[in-house]
Amino acid sequence: MADALPPFRRRRRSPHDRPGSSRRLRATWRRLPLRVRLVAGFEAAIVLVLTAAGAFVYLRVQYALDLRLNEDLVAQSAQVTADVRAPHQTGLPALVFPGTVYQVIGPGSHVLERSAGSADGSLLHPAELASALRRPLRVDRGALLPISTGRLRLYAVPIAPGSGEPAAAPAVVVVAVRLDQRDEALRELIGQLALANLAALIVASLVGYRLASAALRPVERYRAEAARIAEGATGVRLAVPEAPHDEVTRLGHTLNDMLAALESALERERRFVQDASHELSTPLTLLSAELELAMRRPRTPAQLQATIRAAAADTADLIALTDTLLRVGVQPSGPPTAAVVDLGDLLTGITDRYRATTTAVALGVGPDTEVTVAGDPARLTQVFTNLLDNAVRHGATPVTVNVHATERVAVVSVHDSGPGMDPTFLPHATERFSRADTARTTPGSGLGLSLVETIVRTHHGELRICSNGAHQRINAWTAVECAHPASGTTVTVLLPQSPSG
Repeated sequence: MADALPPFRRRRRSPHDRPGSSRRLRATWRRLPLRVRLVAGFEAAIVLVLTAAGAFVYLRVQYALDLRLNEDLVAQSAQVTADVRAPHQTGLPALVFPGTVYQVIGPGSHVLERSAGSADGSLLHPAELASALRRPLRVDRGALLPISTGRLRLYAVPIAPGSGEPAAAPAVVVVAVRLDQRDEALRELIGQLALANLAALIVASLVGYRLASAALRPVERYRAEAARIAEGATGVRLAVPEAPHDEVTRLGHTLNDMLAALESALERERRFVQDASHELSTPLTLLSAELELAMRRPRTPAQLQATIRAAAADTADLIALTDTLLRVGVQPSGPPTAAVVDLGDLLTGITDRYRATTTAVALGVGPDTEVTVAGDPARLTQVFTNLLDNAVRHGATPVTVNVHATERVAVVSVHDSGPGMDPTFLPHATERFSRADTARTTPGSGLGLSLVETIVRTHHGELRICSNGAHQRINAWTAVECAHPASGTTVTVLLPQSPSG
């Protein structure tokens, strides 16, 4: 029976071979505090810069030392070659630079001549000798690190016969110089660069840590104040310094704007819930009581029909009230849609609808051929529709609508000839569910002017109510004079005119 095959052994994979190792490393890096990551990145950059600078200095010093040594070797080899080729020269050459040794090597690595202190054997290996017979050759013996004795630099040149000299066997002159001083200087340079780079890295790390801490200190302060807000504190804003106007300062202003927007949204939501619960509870209770009363005893078909009609009318009123509450409650507080609206065309369409039921509505357009504003056409339509509804319902005909522009301000006024408002009521006219005594007998919920004021404010405009000589300005921002009607009420909307107008 054949020998059984050895069992298959799965190679143990290192952590670096696992597919998720790099993902885990990235996840670990992201979990580190931001201050630590900033300092680590700063240190990595400093290490790269210091390493590059140290390598440049080392290579420049090495190049300068090697250049001097090579020049000396070339000069010494030329002197030795000239002495060897001198006629009637016997023995060693007369002139050799101190600290150098030389050999004259012939075929077969046979040492023909050598200086005192030179090794008995050939300084060149056979392959190096073959190369030196063709062209000059420079070779180093030993390594810079670790420290080794007997470090040499060899320079070998072939001996070419001079003119008129008989041909001789090829030979090579090898000049060698010790590298002890050169290597010691380079090793000392490496040590000094390492110590200097380590000290620079420590100082740079400390400075980087302090800078990162100083840069993140405002962010930590913002976090602490945001924690207070999350715990329920109201009316709190981040303490943003006036200067410098950098990224952290801009972040603080942006967060304050966001907090203001959130508080405004919460306040609108709270007011909406309060208004809805207050205004819907009574009519719903009456409707429920009316239906229960109708079911307590038998009713004739006529009585049931009358009850159903009354319930339907109450339901229609509730739907209208709910719709108005929603329109007032969900009006955004941010800037409107940036569309160019021609107020003349917009008001012409609105007044045409009213003229279908009454002829006592007149539209007057000023001498400006075009009065335009930047805003949301749908929301501006709500404004002027509510003003016309109030004028027709609570005032008296004729109702006049005028639109013109002055001092880059678009002015729209709606005037009715009614008895006007009580001057003490004007400051409360735009409050929700606020109604004058003369208007309590007419249909309405008291939300119309509140909706108008909200939309005008979001369009950066101003609302004015003038009645019987009294004037009320809401969100005042322009010096345009108010109208002074002899009687009745005038509601004026002032909006910034569009640059294209």
